[in-house]
Amino acid sequence: MKINVRQICFILAFYTAATKLLLYPIILSGYSGRDLVFSALISFAVQGAVVWSVAFLSSKTDKTLFELIQDTFGGVAARIIYGFFAAFFIFCAIPPLFEQKLYVQAIFYDTVPSFLVFAPIFIFTVYAGSKGLKNIGRCADICMPVFIISMAFIFFMSFSEVDFSNLLPILKTPPSGVFGGSLKTSFFFLEPAYLLMFLGNYKYKRGDAAKLTLSYALGAAVVLLFLAVFYGIYGELTSSRQFAVSKTSLYFSAIDIVGRIDLYALYALEVVMLFAFVLNIQCAVHCLNKCTGWDYPELLSLFVNLILLAIILAFERKLAAMQTFFTNWVWIIILLFATAAPLLAWVLKRDKGRRL
Repeated sequence: MKINVRQICFILAFYTAATKLLLYPIILSGYSGRDLVFSALISFAVQGAVVWSVAFLSSKTDKTLFELIQDTFGGVAARIIYGFFAAFFIFCAIPPLFEQKLYVQAIFYDTVPSFLVFAPIFIFTVYAGSKGLKNIGRCADICMPVFIISMAFIFFMSFSEVDFSNLLPILKTPPSGVFGGSLKTSFFFLEPAYLLMFLGNYKYKRGDAAKLTLSYALGAAVVLLFLAVFYGIYGELTSSRQFAVSKTSLYFSAIDIVGRIDLYALYALEVVMLFAFVLNIQCAVHCLNKCTGWDYPELLSLFVNLILLAIILAFERKLAAMQTFFTNWVWIIILLFATAAPLLAWVLKRDKGRRL
């Protein structure tokens, strides 16, 4: 097997949380206000059910998604569908790419031209994007302790400044705000699509569906706690703060004496965020490999990264317009590829390789 359940659990727990610590709280609070935790809970509940569905499907078949489609509709259809999934992962890499670019520039290197700072990142993404599922699993093993230690440090420095009364009264936001916030931030929730790519590439054992679902629930719990802490610190100003995780520990009392010690945790956490971002590129390369039959992952990764580089150069000064587009329209694509497609996988033929 190319990846194991333990590593997928780490991805579902820690990558899930890492991808929602920068702009997600700010965007969500703009729609849901003090009820942002409930909007996030709706999103996690829906996608958590889909994660369980895909995890349970893996107990019924040893096939990959490509094999399931091929045995049901034929090889041509499988290649076409994987081509669409490749485009989906490339498209969904755009928001975190801009997010990371702005974050690195603003937090770590605010006096250096932004492109010079971020350009070397593409060397890493080209290399990491060319690696297969085994590498994805090993990276998850590395990121697990880094994420736990970093987030524990950030939470420790943040709790003393939290006023949870900022979250009261609860559920006073109109339903359109609570549900609208959940819908408009759906492009942060890609986990079922990732799990669909892992299907058939790991050895399922009894109870693994529960482990995978509980791992996703752990990631959700971290995000929900972070949302409560962040809003508890800033209240109605939350939607005007940028890069949430970098702002939660700013008022830690020891910072005035010893300086920005929180930057050590932020640097370490950035490693996890980068690997979580690269997962989109790795999945896109995997899909392109299946779609084209071209077994040159290095060139495919270079191709994907050149597309992303062209996008970041073309739209560097149009971030607000891109954010508006993603919040208003991309929920349709997410609904199709990260919610409907994983559920529809159940209708594919899975008799061959079926577990007894």
